[in-house]
Amino acid sequence: MDKEMEGLAGVTRSRDMRGYRIPRSISQLKTIAKYELINYLRTKRFYVLLVITLAISGLLTAVVARYQPAGFLSSPLGFYSSWWDSAVTVMILSGIFFGGDAISGEFQNKTGYFLIANPVKRTTIYGGKLVAAFIASLTILGTFAAVTVANGMYYFGLEIPYQFGLSLAFSVLYLISILGVTFFFSSLFKSGSISILVTMILFLFALPLTQTLVSTLAQTEPWFLITYGAEIIGNVLKDPYPAHVTTVQFGPTTFTTYNAPVFYGIAIMAAYFVVFAILGLIIFERRDFA
Repeated sequence: MDKEMEGLAGVTRSRDMRGYRIPRSISQLKTIAKYELINYLRTKRFYVLLVITLAISGLLTAVVARYQPAGFLSSPLGFYSSWWDSAVTVMILSGIFFGGDAISGEFQNKTGYFLIANPVKRTTIYGGKLVAAFIASLTILGTFAAVTVANGMYYFGLEIPYQFGLSLAFSVLYLISILGVTFFFSSLFKSGSISILVTMILFLFALPLTQTLVSTLAQTEPWFLITYGAEIIGNVLKDPYPAHVTTVQFGPTTFTTYNAPVFYGIAIMAAYFVVFAILGLIIFERRDFA
């Protein structure tokens, strides 16, 4: 935090000997993002998540090499579809690690009081932290993607299906939407541990369970859940793409399953980011530091 204060002070100094001037918000945002990234490295959370990601990648590599499951090695599309299922876990962990306490930590550790004393808008602080969390999370996701492609090239050469590129793009959008939600909870709670716990329970348990109950028991399309929209990440790797609505008859009972069309998925994830990121910013701007 001391380095961040020095950085903010540095960008406020004018080269004009007549005095000082307030820097542009973009310069302040870059400074905050820079030192937030340094903070991730200093607290070693980036390295911890990187090790977890490499461990997941290594385990998948060993299992496929040892047992050669048919689902992975039947075709290039089948390989990337089966492998990329684990990417959702990597994205959720990235959002929790880098966004869970990005704002609440400033309240809990009392560091925000010194941060806002500088001539910098809270919007800029919020944006800088969000950018830093996205860069760190994207690096982790990129590492997992690189290992995926390396394994795919080992088994199938340069035959990389175009659907994987689409899935990767949708994964980045999902990552952004996760960060929007985590920043909302990070602004809502003043305790970093509580905001991290709530976000973890929400994405790993509450949302998947709610989707199952709504779609299976209530037989209703869960269009309002981010996990439903995120299904396009895996569905785009299936050939053909699953039908929007599928009805199956088991005796007197009819079961209906839903799959989000690509446009639905994009709209749902984008809406989650915009709504929750803005709500988080509003809460952050209205909270007082003591």
